[in-house]
Amino acid sequence: MELQLQIKMNKKLFLRDPEQTELGKKIIQHSIEVINKNGFEAFTFKKLAEDINSTEAGIYRYFENKHKLLMYITSWYWSWLEYRIMIHTLNVKDPVVKLKKVIQLLTATVEDDINTSHINENNLHQIIIAEGSKAYLTKHVSADNKDQFFKPYKDLCAKVGEIIQECNPAYKYPKSLSSTIIEMAHFQNFFMNNLPALTDFGKEDDTKVIAYLEDLVFSAIK
Repeated sequence: MELQLQIKMNKKLFLRDPEQTELGKKIIQHSIEVINKNGFEAFTFKKLAEDINSTEAGIYRYFENKHKLLMYITSWYWSWLEYRIMIHTLNVKDPVVKLKKVIQLLTATVEDDINTSHINENNLHQIIIAEGSKAYLTKHVSADNKDQFFKPYKDLCAKVGEIIQECNPAYKYPKSLSSTIIEMAHFQNFFMNNLPALTDFGKEDDTKVIAYLEDLVFSAIK
C-alpha cells in the first residue's frame, strides 16, 4: 500500500488549495520543474500555463503571484525536511549521532520521495539551494512574517536548535547555529557546483561538505 504524505500549508499562501485538485497538483509539479530548469527570474505564469496546457487565469485562481507560489513550495520543503529529521532521529538516543544525522539530511543529495507523487524533492532541493533565499530577501519580509509565512523554516531551525542543545545544554547560540548550518549547507553546495574557487570541495562532493559542517558545528559547541 502506498501512503501519501499530506503537509498542512498556511492558507494565506494560496487562493485555492492546490492539493485539492488535479490542476492544482499539476501547477505545483510543473512550477518546480520550470523554476528548476530556467530559474525564478525567468519563471512566469504564462510559461507555466503553456507547460501544463492551461491558462494564466487558471493559475491565478490558485496563487496571487509567482512570489506566493515560491513561498508555497519553499515552505512545503521546510516542513517536509522537518518531517524527515523527525523520522530519522526518532529512535536515536545519542544526541551527537542525532546531530550528525541532521547535518547529513541537510547536506546530502535529496532523493525523490515516493510518498509525494506530484512533487520531485530532488528538483525542489535544487530550487531551495539556488532560489530559496528569494522567498524572504524582499522589502515586504516583515509583512510576510506577520502572516507566518516563514513558520516552517523557523520550526525547522527550532528543531535543529533543540538537538544542538541536547549535545550541549550550555551552548548559547542554538538558533543561530541551526540557521547557519542550513544556509551554509546550501551555499557550499551552490559554490562547489558553480563557483568552486569559493570552496575546498569538488563538484557534487557531498561527503566532504558534511565532514566540514560536522567539524564546524562540533568545534563550536564542544
